[in-house]
Amino acid sequence: MKATVIATFFGVFLICTYAAKEATKKTKKAKLYVPQIDCDVKAGKIINPEFIAKCPPGCQDVKYRVYGTDIYASFSSVCNAAIHSGVIDNAGGKILVQKVAGHSGYRGSFSNGVRSLSLPRWRESFLVSEGKPRKGVTYPSTLEYSSSKSTAVKSDPKKPEQDLKAMKSADTTNTSEKAPEQGDGVRKEYQTSPVPTPATQMATTTPTPTTTTTDPSTTTPKPTTTPATTRTTTVAAAAKTRAGLHRVRDIGSSSVHPAYSSVVAAASRQVQAAQGRGQHTAFRGTSTSASNRNILRPNTGIQRQEPVAAFQRAAGSPAHLAMETDSWKPGLSLFDTGFNSKGEFNPKPLESISQGNPNCKVDLSFLMDGSWSIGKRRFQLQKQFLGNVAQALGIGSAGPLMGIVQYGDDPSTEFNLKTYANSKDLRNAIEKIAQKGGLSNIGKALSFVNKNFFSDANGNRGGAPNVVVVMVDGWPTDQVEEASRLARESGINIFFVTIEAAAESEKQNVIEPNFVDKAVCRTNGFYSINVPSWFSLHKVVQPLVKRVCDTDRLVCSKTCLNSADIGFVIDGSSSVGTSNFRTVLQFVANISKEFEISDTDTRIGAVQYTYEQRLEFSFDKYSTKQDVLSAIKRISYWSGGTSTGAAISYASEQLFSKSKPNKRKIMILITDGRSYDDVRVPAMAAHQNGVIAYSVGVAWAAQDELEAIATDPDKEHSFFVDDFDNLYRFVHQLIQNICTEFNSQPRN
Repeated sequence: MKATVIATFFGVFLICTYAAKEATKKTKKAKLYVPQIDCDVKAGKIINPEFIAKCPPGCQDVKYRVYGTDIYASFSSVCNAAIHSGVIDNAGGKILVQKVAGHSGYRGSFSNGVRSLSLPRWRESFLVSEGKPRKGVTYPSTLEYSSSKSTAVKSDPKKPEQDLKAMKSADTTNTSEKAPEQGDGVRKEYQTSPVPTPATQMATTTPTPTTTTTDPSTTTPKPTTTPATTRTTTVAAAAKTRAGLHRVRDIGSSSVHPAYSSVVAAASRQVQAAQGRGQHTAFRGTSTSASNRNILRPNTGIQRQEPVAAFQRAAGSPAHLAMETDSWKPGLSLFDTGFNSKGEFNPKPLESISQGNPNCKVDLSFLMDGSWSIGKRRFQLQKQFLGNVAQALGIGSAGPLMGIVQYGDDPSTEFNLKTYANSKDLRNAIEKIAQKGGLSNIGKALSFVNKNFFSDANGNRGGAPNVVVVMVDGWPTDQVEEASRLARESGINIFFVTIEAAAESEKQNVIEPNFVDKAVCRTNGFYSINVPSWFSLHKVVQPLVKRVCDTDRLVCSKTCLNSADIGFVIDGSSSVGTSNFRTVLQFVANISKEFEISDTDTRIGAVQYTYEQRLEFSFDKYSTKQDVLSAIKRISYWSGGTSTGAAISYASEQLFSKSKPNKRKIMILITDGRSYDDVRVPAMAAHQNGVIAYSVGVAWAAQDELEAIATDPDKEHSFFVDDFDNLYRFVHQLIQNICTEFNSQPRN
């Protein structure tokens, strides 16, 4: 009897256990639900810091904008960025999205059928990879959105409070995660999100990272909790201020000027050389002079294999290989996807530091022709020319900095911007450059420079224009148009110096006719110099130096954030009220602080109006961001009627008539009601004078007047919100539209 009872009890136990396991499986399956997003959804609209989503088919379309390469600005289309990075194709699929900090220098590129645009800076970025969940991370089955997708229509009055709370919640999230390193028993700490922040990357990429060493046998992953006692100083510093999150590329730099940092880096380079990492003393074979330029040109009918070709391949740049990483992988630093210490090309320590010519602050790269067609004699003449240019420029930490990339079959960096900080050392280094040999693959060299050369790790200063001067013996052996366009979109000013161009009998051998006009920033002759003979090359030293130092004409260095005169036209009528007027001023300040403000960059002016108009401050009044923000804060509320048409005319006369010729004139008008006078005629006159007008309406503003004030297409230049407290929603959208419009303008 007892045996029967025991057997029955045991059977019931097994049945219950099986049922419990099945219920657990069903629960787990239910948790794996992947939400679907639309093609036009931007990463910045989704609050979740890390999520898996499914993209529908057909997202590969130019109307879904993408900004950046590998690391994307948060107002990029998530799905189109995934296609651009190669994670999915146009058929759609699951993707993993990880929010990271703001970035500087988003590079535009063409990849997998998607054209991404360049952008100088944005406050939030994201990474996209294959849609596989990471161990220890729980993913949401429903995504949280910060606001509605439409910006040109009235907002739902019930949603602002909820959206505001959601955004604040996203901003104040402060969860931590411990990510165990594989095989070494060392635990590094990350904060704020499941992916590394720039502050923690500093700890993982510097030679002496701050770590917490534990016993490998007791170390276990704990993705969501970190004891406060084990937080390092570096990680704690990340939570103090958000300002440090904006420049991702600055991790490789310090407060020391880039020109000085090679002295500090000398020891680490010696260690790298001993370890076989990053060493770039390329073995270059010697050859007799190949004076016949047709020896290796295509389409000549002559197929000649040079014996030194094998040696050229030994000079392949490890930095170039490092840049080919398409996606970020968990556990790696963000900067493992970009240019790192392996890209240093064995520069020598500086002997002395020069301040240089302060009237010519440019970051300059020469693409030096090392092909066999140039021959030994002309290669030597080229080195003499580059040395004379270095002397005439006045190289120095406060003036121009210069690096050299030699190209043949493949490009390689001879030395970067921070290697030499005076003309004497630079000239001596140029004299020691050995010829690479090979073809004249200029397009490949321009792509290499665009991806690798102008980085903070190589001494790029950010505020100085990026300039590339291409030396060409005859003509290129590959196509340059696409590579040049991408470099220009990244803000690089391209000059061509062509020596002994193709004669009439040789033009049939040129792959890309008119390659110079297709490559340079402007086809007006300013960016190209043609020299009839190598023996007259010395005559163009001063003309070239004068052009590269003329920063006002370096149009490719202009971006949407540093090339405008922005005039705010602010409604100060009685219906606004004192409290709402302060909200409007905060909106104006939030837009202004996103731009690079100085005498030579973006300038800000402001007009307040009622029945009358008042110039609060002109474009030339303040030349720093802090002064502009303080001036906005001091604007006093006027009160009165609403004569918007007269205010537009007043702003045209008092602000935009005094705008600089090389500046884009942008008017941002904020009003809360219908105007007592006509707005169409004054707005049309402003448009005809080159003013790009954006209108922002609040509460009782008339939609027809907002569209009449706005530049065409008015749907992209006019905004409406039902309440002053919701103005903050349009800050990012306004800046995005300004940058999108700027990037879409042709450079030639």
